[in-house]
Amino acid sequence: MDYLADIKKYSAQANEAVVAKMARTYALALQKQDSRTVSFSDPAELERVRTNYVKKKLGVADSDESIDAAIKKVGAGIHGQKNRLTVYYLLAEHYGKLSVFGG
Repeated sequence: MDYLADIKKYSAQANEAVVAKMARTYALALQKQDSRTVSFSDPAELERVRTNYVKKKLGVADSDESIDAAIKKVGAGIHGQKNRLTVYYLLAEHYGKLSVFGG
């Protein structure tokens, strides 16, 4: 899959180096079909995104409600399949945390 092209549908100025680093960081998750996407209908999945990615990886200290609203907003803006790397990139961009991946 061309992750950069998918991300550029939603963020025209996507940083290629950041996308490449994210792809390396999440290579294991991206290998499996079921973990390659984020299921926005699964509350446990969204909790993992909030806790493990937004809070732990990005270091965001906002309330759960605020983070959940940001995740929901990102999900609503993506049409069709919600590719994990696209969701993660857009969340990092939303929070101004692309620097976590060298951006």
